[in-house]
Amino acid sequence: MIQRKAIAYLQEWKERSDRKPLVLRGARQVGKTTLVVEFAKQYDVFLHLNLEKNAEWNLFEQYDEVNELIQAIFLQKKQIMNGGSVLLFIDEIQNSPKAVAILRYFYEEAGHIHVIAAGSLLETIIDVRKISFPVGRVEYLAIRPCSFLEFLNGINNDFDAELIQNLKAAPVHDRIIKLFNDYALVGGMPAAISKYAENQDILALKRVYDSLLQSYKDDIEKYTKNTTTIKIIREILETGWLSAGSIITFEKFGGTDFSSKEMSLAFQTIQKAMLLELVFPTSNTRMPLSPNRRQRPKLIWIDTGLVNFVAGIQQEVFSVKNIQDVWRGKIAEQITAQELLTLNDSMLAKRIFWKRDKQGSEAEVDFIYPYNGLAIPVEVKSGHNSKLKSLHLFMDEAPHNFAVRVWSQPLSVDKVSTSTGKSFNLINLPFYYIGVIDKVLEQLYCRAV
Repeated sequence: MIQRKAIAYLQEWKERSDRKPLVLRGARQVGKTTLVVEFAKQYDVFLHLNLEKNAEWNLFEQYDEVNELIQAIFLQKKQIMNGGSVLLFIDEIQNSPKAVAILRYFYEEAGHIHVIAAGSLLETIIDVRKISFPVGRVEYLAIRPCSFLEFLNGINNDFDAELIQNLKAAPVHDRIIKLFNDYALVGGMPAAISKYAENQDILALKRVYDSLLQSYKDDIEKYTKNTTTIKIIREILETGWLSAGSIITFEKFGGTDFSSKEMSLAFQTIQKAMLLELVFPTSNTRMPLSPNRRQRPKLIWIDTGLVNFVAGIQQEVFSVKNIQDVWRGKIAEQITAQELLTLNDSMLAKRIFWKRDKQGSEAEVDFIYPYNGLAIPVEVKSGHNSKLKSLHLFMDEAPHNFAVRVWSQPLSVDKVSTSTGKSFNLINLPFYYIGVIDKVLEQLYCRAV
C-alpha cells in the first residue's frame, strides 16, 4: 500500500467544522478509490457505494429526502446507526445526476455524515451529460500520479524519503539519483509502482501499461459525442505521446489532415480527462502569471512511465546515468513537470513556461514556479552556467535574484552575473529535490535576506 500525501489533506478535511462534501478528481487509475478505502480506516462506519451497481444507483432514484436516503444506505450496507463517525464514499458518481444534486443536502442537512465522491471521467462527463455540481456546497481535491517521495514509499524505501524531506541527501546523492532515474522509468501510476516493487522488473510492467492505455482508449466514446473529435482523440492517444515535453502545433498535428480548431478541441477534451496538460507560455517575469493561449503550448502527459512505454525508450532510460541525455532531454522535462504538479492539490493548478515577448526572440525558460509571491524560473539543463542564455534574459527582467536549474548533480548554489551585470543566485537542484523545492527555496531565501 502506497502512503499517499493526500491522506494528510483528508485528515485535515475530516476535522474541519465547515467541512463540505469532497469530490476527488483525477484520471482513471490514479488511486482515488484506494486512497479513500485507506482513509476510511479512521472511521467507525464506512459506507462504500458504487453507482455502477444498479441496486446502489437505485437508492438515489428512490429517495429525494437526504435523511431517508441515509437510512436506506445503512440498510443496504447492513450497518447500524450507532452514533459513531461515518464516512460515505459515493464512487462512480457520474452515473447518477441525482446523486450529484443531493450532495448539497448532505452539506446543509446532514453535516454529521462525512461524504467523499469520485468517478471516472468526471471532467468530461460533466460536459457531455450536462451534470452540474452544487456550487458552493462541495469542494474538490485533485489526485495526481504518485510523486517521487510516494514512489519511494511504494518500493519500501522510507529511509531515503526521509533524507530528502530533511534535505540531508547529499552524502548518498549517487544512490538517490539512481532511484530517481528508476522513478522516471517506471512513472507514478500506482499499479505500475506496486508491480515494480515486487521484484523491480521493468518488463513485468508491460501488462500494467497495456491495461492503462487500453482503458483510456475504451473511454473515448464517453469523452464526447462528436464523431470527428472521437476520431482525432484516437489518433492523439496512439501517437501524441511521442511529443511529450515538446511545444506543439495543432494544425495537422502528428501528420494528420485535421485543422487547428478540430485538433485543439480534441486536445482540450483529453485534458478534461486529466490525461495531459497543454502548458501555455507567459511573457511575465513577475506575478501574476498570465498564460498566452494564442501561443503554441507545450504538451505534458499524465505520466512519464507511460510516455517511455509508448515511445519505446524504456531501455534507453534504464541504461543511462543522466536522464537529461535521453530523448533530447524531453524525458527530464516531462518528469520535472510531473513532479511540479504533485506539489499542488488544487484543480486550478497549472504549469506554465516563459517565452520572451520580443520580435524574433526564441528565448524560453522551461517552467515558472510561483513561490512566496515571486515567479521563479526553472530550467531543466546540465552544462555550464554561461549556456543558460534564456534564464539570463529572464533574470534581467525579474524583480528578484533567484533562479533554479534542475540537474543530476548534487545541490549547490552559484553566484551568476548576466551580460548586463545583474547578479543572481542559481540554485542547482538535483531532480530528487523537486518535491521539496519550497523547503530548499525557503532555506536559501532566508539566508539571503
